[in-house]
Amino acid sequence: MTSVDTSLFKPELVFLDFDARDRAGFFNKLGVELKARGYVKDTWLGAIKAREESYPTGLPCQAINVAIPHTDPEHLNKPYIAIVRPRRPIDFQGMGGMCDRVPAELIVNLGLLAHANEQVAALQALMQVFMDEEQVARVRAQTDAEGMVRVMREYCGA
Repeated sequence: MTSVDTSLFKPELVFLDFDARDRAGFFNKLGVELKARGYVKDTWLGAIKAREESYPTGLPCQAINVAIPHTDPEHLNKPYIAIVRPRRPIDFQGMGGMCDRVPAELIVNLGLLAHANEQVAALQALMQVFMDEEQVARVRAQTDAEGMVRVMREYCGA
């Protein structure tokens, strides 16, 4: 199993019942939250929107539809992993052109400083979780930020 720096999962970065109408609104609102907490620079919003257009991150997994947007480290103040469960699924384009539309039920925004190495490890660990129906059921069952952090640390740790 690939592991992730599980200290990056924090209750202040879990957003349940996140209300956004579309992907642009999602990024705008998340950017406000991350900036207020000191995680991202003013350049983050434009950079993540541009990267998502060029390199879509929607993943239709067997157990849940997810999106894992991220951007380059120069737009971050400090590393983070934000877990967002939107009130309604938010449409993302499929990663690698695999499909046109992925209604993401869970969005994991990676803000990693060691971009290439950490990102690959995080993506692998997250994919293992999202392909497992039992693990996804536990993730879906979380009703508060502390529970979500606990489950993600358990599943994404070494």
